[in-house]
Amino acid sequence: MGIDGKGVTALVAGAGCPLRCRWCINKKLLAENRSTPVTAEELNEKVKRDDLYFRATGGGVTFGGGESLLHTDFYERFREVCSPEWKLCAETSLAVPRKNLEKAVKSIDAFIVDCKDMDPEIYHAYTGGEHSLMVENLRFLLANADPERIVVRIPLIPEFNTEEMRERSAEQLKAMGVKHLDIFSYVIREK
Repeated sequence: MGIDGKGVTALVAGAGCPLRCRWCINKKLLAENRSTPVTAEELNEKVKRDDLYFRATGGGVTFGGGESLLHTDFYERFREVCSPEWKLCAETSLAVPRKNLEKAVKSIDAFIVDCKDMDPEIYHAYTGGEHSLMVENLRFLLANADPERIVVRIPLIPEFNTEEMRERSAEQLKAMGVKHLDIFSYVIREK
């Protein structure tokens, strides 16, 4: 569908997240101890049935979450056991220690960064996290990975930002060197 990386991809969700986003779509993954552990070898066995599709479309495995970059040791091992033709992608908030990102750039081919908003107050109100960490990590990523393989998502979040705010965020991100933006709107369904 094109939203989880290039080509046909298997989306693998990792548990744990340092953020507490207001409308989190994966709340059951917030605590790491609520998921079933799997080894890199076991995951490879599960997804390799789609090898032909991955290779034919330039796809592979997209790691999501929770926060995907909490599991960079796993990705290093998975890179060793999976087909070298597969593309590995990480969907991330970048709300992780720098050492995690340093490891990720060695084993991950593409990044989808969910930055929420470039206004520090909006970012904190929505995520509970520190905007400066995301920005510092994005600068590091742009300097250490191919910017052509980085997509930054900027959502319109009801009750938190406006289209004008989202456009300001887009301009700031372009000025930082971001080449690919995914601009969209959250659809919030009331219960």
